[in-house]
Amino acid sequence: MSIPHKTHSPGFVALVNEAKTRVSEIAAEDCRNIDGLLIDTREDHEWSDAHAAGATHLSRGILERDIETVVPNKATKIVLYCGGGYRSALAADSLAKMGYTNVWSLAGGWRAWQEAGLPVVKD
Repeated sequence: MSIPHKTHSPGFVALVNEAKTRVSEIAAEDCRNIDGLLIDTREDHEWSDAHAAGATHLSRGILERDIETVVPNKATKIVLYCGGGYRSALAADSLAKMGYTNVWSLAGGWRAWQEAGLPVVKD
C-alpha cells in the first residue's frame, strides 16, 4: 500500500512543473459533458476505493504499455486524472511524446473532481 503524501519532493515537483509547460490542463467543471475518454491513472487500490463515473482505469505504471491497445486513434480526446493532477500531467506529457494529439490533464485531479460534485462510483 502506498503512503499518502501531503507534500511532494522538490525533484518531483520540478519534473511535474516542466511537464506542465507542455501539456494542456482542463478544469473539473469542463468535464461535466466530456466528449472523449476519461482515464484514471491512479493505483489499483485508489481506483477500487472510488473513481469517476465513466472512467477507464489505466494506472500510471501500465499506461504507456497499454494505451495504443485501448485507444488506437491518436486523435481521440483523452482526459487523464490522478489524485491531485501531478501524475496525470506526467502521463499526458508521455502520451504526447507517443503521438497522441488531444490529451489533457485534469487540473487538481481526483480531489477537484469530487469538489466539483461530479459523478463518482464507489465499489
